[in-house]
Amino acid sequence: MDPDAVAGLDRVPHGGASDATLLDFSANTNPNRPRGVAGVYESALGAATRYPRDDYCEFRTTAGEYLGCEPLNVVPTAGGMAALRLTVETTLSDGDEALLPMPSFGEYEREVRLQGADPTFVAHDQILETDPEPYELVVVCNPNNPTGDGYPRADLVGYAERCRASDTVLLVDEAFLDFTDARTLAGESGVVVARSLTKIFGLPGLRAGLAVATGDLRERLDAARPPWGVSTPAADVAAHCFRQTRFVAETRDRVRGERERMADALDARFDVRPSDAPFLLLRVEDGSVNGVIDDARNEGIVIRDATTFRGLDSHVRVAVRRPDENDRLLDALL
Repeated sequence: MDPDAVAGLDRVPHGGASDATLLDFSANTNPNRPRGVAGVYESALGAATRYPRDDYCEFRTTAGEYLGCEPLNVVPTAGGMAALRLTVETTLSDGDEALLPMPSFGEYEREVRLQGADPTFVAHDQILETDPEPYELVVVCNPNNPTGDGYPRADLVGYAERCRASDTVLLVDEAFLDFTDARTLAGESGVVVARSLTKIFGLPGLRAGLAVATGDLRERLDAARPPWGVSTPAADVAAHCFRQTRFVAETRDRVRGERERMADALDARFDVRPSDAPFLLLRVEDGSVNGVIDDARNEGIVIRDATTFRGLDSHVRVAVRRPDENDRLLDALL
């Protein structure tokens, strides 16, 4: 990290309501959690009196089985954000160049600038058509946040080949890929995949995630990761969650059906963007974004002001939650 770069940067806006009395549609986390999480967490507290085993064998094994990749290629991190930072700080130096999608997650730019590197922005739906050669790092969010667009896997694999030929690291943020049937890029040479338990398993406060890479890239990540970077309770809960394939399948079905139902209803007031993710991006056609946010807040609901995303000036983003909660959102906005 470049010490001189830190002074000029601020925190990045995120979703998530701090008031527990409000219904939170601003953060895209699953409102349901797998059965047994509380018991696993409580059982792990006894072992928390000792340092975690730094090899994280069970965590890596279950993550590898879940993703269909080699367990040794799994690098444990304290959430997906930690996986992103680890990748950026082991790839970029002062004066390097990184290619970032827009609109997309604001932390990508912040992490690049923290290294003293320079971001270049390109429309998210054109990024796979961009020449990676001038850049040390390219970031792709699949599906993209906040638009919800997913990329065909064949296009991603083809772009990964171009990145390898240019000696460019391709970082693929798959935070929302669990909500789709698409295959991960985990294990693809020259690619770092970032994942977490935040979205699909509904555990943002647990801070458990991972990066997946191969070869020298994996060795750099593993050498640079902090020792004991994932707590014993977080690692044990993660291993439990990675085995809950039925929960994941049921979540995908619920989100798919509810997303379609919500999009059909919201189309009466908003320009609704098609989505592969557990959220919908809505363009406010009269431009009154604050009015829409206030309408929801008056009904005890928080939605995301999407004008904080680069390139968006008249949008809000809403999560896809349980059917009864989604009905409350629809009643508030329509």
